[in-house]
Amino acid sequence: MLKFWKKKPADAAPGQATAPAVEDRPAAGFAHDTDATSLDHASPALDEALAETPPAPEAPAEDEATELAAVVESAVPAKRSWRERLSGSAFARGLSSLFTRHPKLDDDLLDELETTLITADVGVEASTALVEDLRKRMHKREFADAGALLAALRQSLVTMLRPVEKPLNVGGIKPFVILTVGINGVGKTTTIGKLARRYRDEGRQVLLAAGDTFRAAAVEQLKTWGARNEVPVISQGQDADSASVIFDALQAARSRNADVLIADTAGRLHTQGGLMDELGKIARVLKKIDADSPHEVLMVIDGTTGQNAVSQVRQFRQIVGVTGLVVTKLDGTAKGGVVFALAREFGLPIRYVGLGETATDLRVFDADAYVDGLLPANLGQG
Repeated sequence: MLKFWKKKPADAAPGQATAPAVEDRPAAGFAHDTDATSLDHASPALDEALAETPPAPEAPAEDEATELAAVVESAVPAKRSWRERLSGSAFARGLSSLFTRHPKLDDDLLDELETTLITADVGVEASTALVEDLRKRMHKREFADAGALLAALRQSLVTMLRPVEKPLNVGGIKPFVILTVGINGVGKTTTIGKLARRYRDEGRQVLLAAGDTFRAAAVEQLKTWGARNEVPVISQGQDADSASVIFDALQAARSRNADVLIADTAGRLHTQGGLMDELGKIARVLKKIDADSPHEVLMVIDGTTGQNAVSQVRQFRQIVGVTGLVVTKLDGTAKGGVVFALAREFGLPIRYVGLGETATDLRVFDADAYVDGLLPANLGQG
């Protein structure tokens, strides 16, 4: 791949401020060991990433110019369809292969369909119930061919997801407080950054709270997202008391008349009881300022973790009362069926799904679009 460089303007000094909206604030009403200082520029890591680099060659060869154009174009990718994002999942590939290999309508087709659904993490109970219903209807001769059965499967899958198709409404309450939870590695901080971009583009004033003070670089990562989206970030640095950071952020959001406050939290393993207690403490502390906050406890789940995601939701829900879900990493190699398992097990609203790396790939959950993206192309709408 051709590497090209962007020459930095001559008057741009090293360490130039890039994120004036990022700030460290002392906790209000909390005693802690971390001395908070005011930051008027981005982190050293971010400054270093933006440091001057060698200039580009003045006249690239013709084939290099073609590659350069492709790189520039890919820097602002077009919003891809649900089908394009989901077609590589194990669920989609399994169904496509199944109906290609078994065009005949019979019990063997249904047996393999059940296996495909279970393998894709739909869950044993849900898969068995769904297939047995289709089998009864097949024996009653309700389906003329395998295509008719596939259409019935689509309707059953959409029906399973329709009750959890509930977009998040952040209007009407100011500030609307979103507490994001989830274990490490699920894409929680990235999801917060994408949500901040979404709400900012809607014309809302957004504030972020860097409440994941345990994981190294978590605070810096959120600050980078804040700088990128021009959204203020309230933080106290690593190892600060998470509850005090978020308490301070809510006070700041109220004083600034912000529309939305999105708070990050530690994502350490859900099996560690003391860490779950910390989330409970955050929720209690927020209620000292606003008895109704947090207004949304948004749990972020990695779509590739399969049935383990069900266990995660069960435990987080007991501690902080999860009110909505975001399922990430559903593009590529994700199995995709865990969305159905979560819907059947909990009935919690699925607010968003992550279908890629860009901000536009965090989509409001749409049951029809999701199912159509998984099914063979001749049936779905994309």
